[in-house]
Amino acid sequence: MSALYSIGKATVAPALRAVWRPKVTGLEHIPRTGPVILASNHLSVVDSLIIPITVARPVYFLAKDEYFRQPLMRTIMTGLNQIPVDRSGGRASLMALDAALPVLRTGNVLGIYPEGTRSPDGRLYRGRPGVAKLALDAEAAVVPVGLLGTEKIQPVGARLPRVGVPVEMRVGKPLDLSQWRDVTVDSRVLREITAAIMAEIRALTGQEYVGRYAPRRDS
Repeated sequence: MSALYSIGKATVAPALRAVWRPKVTGLEHIPRTGPVILASNHLSVVDSLIIPITVARPVYFLAKDEYFRQPLMRTIMTGLNQIPVDRSGGRASLMALDAALPVLRTGNVLGIYPEGTRSPDGRLYRGRPGVAKLALDAEAAVVPVGLLGTEKIQPVGARLPRVGVPVEMRVGKPLDLSQWRDVTVDSRVLREITAAIMAEIRALTGQEYVGRYAPRRDS
């Protein structure tokens, strides 16, 4: 854990928990050691705050590489466990998740949104298969996470986050990926795993499911 992350965990995290008072269940399902992928639905820009302030282990996230272009911002983002990825499209986007492999292979926790972007309307959209491939390549546990109410903290267009908004985070049991560990990985296998992940997230949130990808957003 970096010094900056440790400082934030000790100071900023308690303050945010006091402001938002998230109701959290199922934290015992997150393995205490080893590589873990926290696969969550994505409703708001604050999702990447809610998860790390409630999870005991340090959590890494993927972030757009333009945030790392200035030396000061690069230092801050790296210190906050953010991993730079190229989301410019094409092959660069397809390979973006590879940046998270070293983090998982050294036994860390990665927070990720299988939908690939924020939901535009509160529904749960089809998951992208890159998360499934990442889980198999890194031999990581996949723990489903359901967030509720975070879109009300800072609605689209709001300049500042709101306080006093009921927020809930539900953590499910790790998925059993054993049936896919020793098979030839192809698109069918990745689709099956992705569908299983999204089904678990949906069970946690109760969101209406949309069988297509969510439109890409800037953040």
